[in-house]
Amino acid sequence: MKHAFLAAALLVGATLAAAPGAHAQGIRLGLKAGANYSNLAGDVTDEDRYKSKFGPHGGLVLNIGLLDDGFLSLQPEVLFSQKGFKYADTEFTLLGDRYKYTGKVNYNYIDVPVLFKINADGLFFELGPQVGYLLSVKDDVKFTRNGNPVSTTQKYSDLDNVKRTEIGYAAGVGFQADSGPMIGLRYNGSFTDFADDGYQNDDFRNARNSVFQLYVGYLFGGK
Repeated sequence: MKHAFLAAALLVGATLAAAPGAHAQGIRLGLKAGANYSNLAGDVTDEDRYKSKFGPHGGLVLNIGLLDDGFLSLQPEVLFSQKGFKYADTEFTLLGDRYKYTGKVNYNYIDVPVLFKINADGLFFELGPQVGYLLSVKDDVKFTRNGNPVSTTQKYSDLDNVKRTEIGYAAGVGFQADSGPMIGLRYNGSFTDFADDGYQNDDFRNARNSVFQLYVGYLFGGK
């Protein structure tokens, strides 16, 4: 996780050193939270088995003005973000019993996006790199047999065969009021495959996280 924070600090420091106007415009701290709509992308075997799912995200925002008129700013964030997918419902019969299989997999990340943000009279566009660190994986699978539920939940502590550091990007659009409230829609893509070389599940060895985010937030220190 320290790599994610180090990358954010270096990007922010380099931009501030190159843009003295940042201090004139000011720095605003904020909060944001919203919903993720995530799935797997890339070279996924039998991709119809994997469906998009909802999960939460939220955290801290730091907006650093780069121009006096507020047109351009730099916005690093530190967010908890739950990604992953859900399994398509599967039904089968075995020895006269009827089984149904459903479930989802949660990938819990700390994400640090560092975005350049263009604000045109409240309407904003944002784009920049993102570093993520995988905290944990939780596999929540549900079975029913002849209509009787049986639940199995597994939380994986051995993550040696996955790439815990994810390099990606974020891009979005939204509205920011001078007084502080904001709302936005963002996409997170990944350049990093989820699985390491020793990963045993070939179905999504070359899969990557793909996430749409809808969020609301507030920047303090508004007019």
